[in-house]
Amino acid sequence: MNNLGIIVPFYNEKTTLAKSIERLLAQNIVSEIILSDDNSNDGSDKIAKHYEKTYKKIKYINSATNKGKGNALNNAKNLITSKFVAIHDADLEYFAEDLVEMFEIVKSNPKSLIIGSRFIGNKQRINIYRSTLIANKVMSLFFSLIHFCKISDIATCYKMMATDIFKDIELVEDGFSIEIEIVSKFLKKHKSVIEVPIKYEGRSYLEGKKIKPIDGIMYLINTIKYKIYWPLHNFISFVQHPHELYDLP
Repeated sequence: MNNLGIIVPFYNEKTTLAKSIERLLAQNIVSEIILSDDNSNDGSDKIAKHYEKTYKKIKYINSATNKGKGNALNNAKNLITSKFVAIHDADLEYFAEDLVEMFEIVKSNPKSLIIGSRFIGNKQRINIYRSTLIANKVMSLFFSLIHFCKISDIATCYKMMATDIFKDIELVEDGFSIEIEIVSKFLKKHKSVIEVPIKYEGRSYLEGKKIKPIDGIMYLINTIKYKIYWPLHNFISFVQHPHELYDLP
């Protein structure tokens, strides 16, 4: 049974959105698609509305304000009704056919987080810029050391898991740091992360790439925050106000 929902967060992707949706529609494993617009102003909304009218499995939602990828994911996550959910950016850097292998793995490992990695295996990768490669390897190594795990591609868009697990993760990040937050908070309750090799074709900033060097810095900061700061903060809050947090007598 095909029971995979896809969240497509996007902002101003007029030139790529339609082809990205078509790639998803070509995969018979996809049961629903949530197009989550982060308040685009380039006409992307018209494309999304067209597909919503044309296909029953597609739903379009729009944010009142432009806040970032995390905001778009947050707006969409509770709308998924399928048993499993995956994130698919609309920028054509990722290939929807890779979702098929990820889906087979998550069905056999429903308590695991399945990550599509651009840095394992020998699948085709085009236009991975040296700066991106080095930054991602540093961030992934740092994250792995902090969390006592082994993840080769912490910044990848392609993440898949059981929908009930995803809905149970309280997300607060608005921007690209949502990638760190998802994995960090998943690892607090679940230990299994499985990486799957995927294809990748990066685009340039002239072509619309939105992630910036500052996002890499925020990745590192949030890696520390979600592993060290928030647990410490919650512990101190419990010590200071146990009755408020846990309704103790």
